[in-house]
Amino acid sequence: MYKVDLQTDVKEAAAIEARRNREKQRQSRIFNTRYRTMGVDVEGLKGQVEERKLRENAEKERDEAFDADRVQCDKIAQMLEEEERQRKKQLNQAVVEFWKQEQQPFMSREWDIHNPEAIREGVPARVSDDDPRCGPSSMQRFAGEDLNAAQRKLQKEQNKRVLELQTTERKKGLANQKYADILDDKKRIELDLRALELARLEEECRRAKAMAIADFNRAQAAEVAEQQRLAQQREQDNNNAEIHNHLTSNFLTENPDTAKSLMGPQRVIVSQWKGMSAAEVEAVLKMQEEQCKENQRMREAERQREAEWGRQQELAARAAMVVEEEEQNFRRRLRMGLDAYNKELAEAQKSNLHYMEKEVYTNAPTAQYHLQFSTSSR
Repeated sequence: MYKVDLQTDVKEAAAIEARRNREKQRQSRIFNTRYRTMGVDVEGLKGQVEERKLRENAEKERDEAFDADRVQCDKIAQMLEEEERQRKKQLNQAVVEFWKQEQQPFMSREWDIHNPEAIREGVPARVSDDDPRCGPSSMQRFAGEDLNAAQRKLQKEQNKRVLELQTTERKKGLANQKYADILDDKKRIELDLRALELARLEEECRRAKAMAIADFNRAQAAEVAEQQRLAQQREQDNNNAEIHNHLTSNFLTENPDTAKSLMGPQRVIVSQWKGMSAAEVEAVLKMQEEQCKENQRMREAERQREAEWGRQQELAARAAMVVEEEEQNFRRRLRMGLDAYNKELAEAQKSNLHYMEKEVYTNAPTAQYHLQFSTSSR
């Protein structure tokens, strides 16, 4: 059987070539010192740049959409403003039309005052003497004025009667005024007399009141003087009684019974206590002497206890010195043993190192040994 050359599978060859290319790219990335130490991922940066561009495009599209919405809103706002302006215009036109139809100047209540044609359109102030508009205050018809000459005689007779009537009324008024003046004078004289009488009576009442007040003041002054005299007499009596009470009181006589308290025989009232008696002083001195003896006994016992404590402390110090000396000797022996052990251990390590250098590590690596590293990315 003869050996023949078989064609390599195309897919397998392509896969092998692709693996080789990927391996070369991986080696170029791994063996590149700057790329490896700085950690720059070019593909990652490219991806970030693409993502940034996509984000910027999306933001741009969003801004454009917002701008379109804004323009649309502005147009709607302008349309609404135009509708509002038209509605206001129509409302103003309707108001003006209402004024023209329902609020004409001649329809107001004050039109008679402001009407420029009021004089021409108005009726005359006086049509005849019998015009009902000509009243007493119209100033259109006066006494003695008459447009009808035929009735002038009747007017004269009427004026004569009126004059006679006015004369009669004037005389009567003068007589009434004179009578009223007489009555007024009489009334004034009567009032003056009555005022004089009232003044006299008031003066008498004032004089009587002053006399009564003076009598009352004299009586009141006498009463006050008597009360003061009695008060001074009572105060003098009270002072004499107080002096007598002080002279005969337990405070000045120094009565010892007043210092006894109801709380017990051993209690006294401090504010009234006048001091101890001779028996009490003697008892106190005796008690002080006993207390002095007791204090001496306690001081002696305390001195004995302190001496005993001193002896105990001395014995404890001696025992501590002995224990400390034994501990130092033990530490010295322990340190000497450790030094000997460390020396033996150092000798053993030195011999082991000599053995490793002379017997075990005899084949030293060469430069060719180190060149086999970093030849693959795996």
